[in-house]
Amino acid sequence: MRAKWWVPFAFLAPALLGLLLFRVVPILLSLGGGFTATDLTGETSFAGWSNYAALADDPEFWNSVRVTLVFNMIINPLQVVLAFALALLMARPGPGVGALRTAILLPITVSIALTSVMWNLLLDPGVGPVNGLLRSLGLPAQPFFHSEGQALPSLIAICTWRGVGYWMFFMLGGLGAIPPEVNEAASIDGAGAWRRLWHITLPLMRRSFAFVLIADTAANFLLFAPVYIITTGGPRGSTSLLMFEAYRAAFTLLDNGRSLAISTVILLIIGAVATLELRFFRVDEAA
Repeated sequence: MRAKWWVPFAFLAPALLGLLLFRVVPILLSLGGGFTATDLTGETSFAGWSNYAALADDPEFWNSVRVTLVFNMIINPLQVVLAFALALLMARPGPGVGALRTAILLPITVSIALTSVMWNLLLDPGVGPVNGLLRSLGLPAQPFFHSEGQALPSLIAICTWRGVGYWMFFMLGGLGAIPPEVNEAASIDGAGAWRRLWHITLPLMRRSFAFVLIADTAANFLLFAPVYIITTGGPRGSTSLLMFEAYRAAFTLLDNGRSLAISTVILLIIGAVATLELRFFRVDEAA
């Protein structure tokens, strides 16, 4: 058996190779590229901390940081709570539960690009059916993505509509891992539904909550397609997320060093937020 210690690593080699080529290497290239600059002739040279110094003095970059943090502080808890609530609803047996699960999961089967185009048409201020419905109900039409105050909430709404079903299935897995005997014993002891939820289900779902929140945070910090397709960061930078700012730097300003510096900042923010979230759940578990 000692002579075959390498067998598990041989089976893992394709996955590890893919992880190295498509995850680790791009991250290392991004970290290094943030310290370079490209001139008009396409020559790349070492620029030191100049890209980061330029970002520190750029109000557009700080606006993107603010918008990204506000976006994530709203959408991440919202998606996690809705996913858990839907999981509780779908975990109970009953007629039509299978059809409801399919309906909730259906948005995930649509590409994010097609989702963006579809909702851009649905929420169009002039000819969109959503405003048509509002008018038929005697309510005023809304500008949605054309309004500085409504663009970010509209973006949060469509991203939640698409993503909450995906996270719901992870919550369903966590609920299914709770031994039924625990709830049965608590019910026999006279614990009501809310008490069982608060004292049994939520504590035993801690790992599921941690995974979903951290994965959801990473996904939403890297959101790009809806901003690119629908708002292009507007109106007035109200939806200019950091990933779109990194894209704009690379393909509009042709400044790869700035783009990679922004990507590095995104990576650092995700790491810091994920560490805080994981620390929160670990501290809570120790308590």
